[in-house]
Amino acid sequence: MMVGEQPGDKEDLQGLPFVGPAGALLDDALVEAGVGRKDVYVTNAVKHFKWTPRGKRRMHKTPGQREVDACRYWLDQELESVGAQVIVALGATALKVVLEDPKSRLQDAIGKVIEHGDRLVVATYHPSFALRAPDPETRHRAYAAIVAAMQDAKKLAQRRK
Repeated sequence: MMVGEQPGDKEDLQGLPFVGPAGALLDDALVEAGVGRKDVYVTNAVKHFKWTPRGKRRMHKTPGQREVDACRYWLDQELESVGAQVIVALGATALKVVLEDPKSRLQDAIGKVIEHGDRLVVATYHPSFALRAPDPETRHRAYAAIVAAMQDAKKLAQRRK
């Protein structure tokens, strides 16, 4: 299972997770990691798109704790119904929500496997970070970390079967 932060503009309009530019990058990373998108349940911690207008565009705005708390019920339902043993947290907000710890830091978690109850959590950058990082080297490093997290999650899930 993969958990992102919240829908983006395209996701909000289509009603599906990760179908915009970040979703395309995620799809590329999954292919490179040898993971089929159809084999992974993909969702977001917050179920609505929080945005601010900028001209004619709707620009992403980080959800607050109230939005996270309001959507927790639905994420818990998804976790239960999917029965995921391994969760990839895409970005800092997703990591905090999945671990139920608002003080979790993404930088401290990347490259580690975190036991949380009966699940294993692998943290990585949100694909939108890899798209929007300020320089090519950072974008490349973030993308490589996403691929590595998918590979790690795949191995962990295979061991848990």
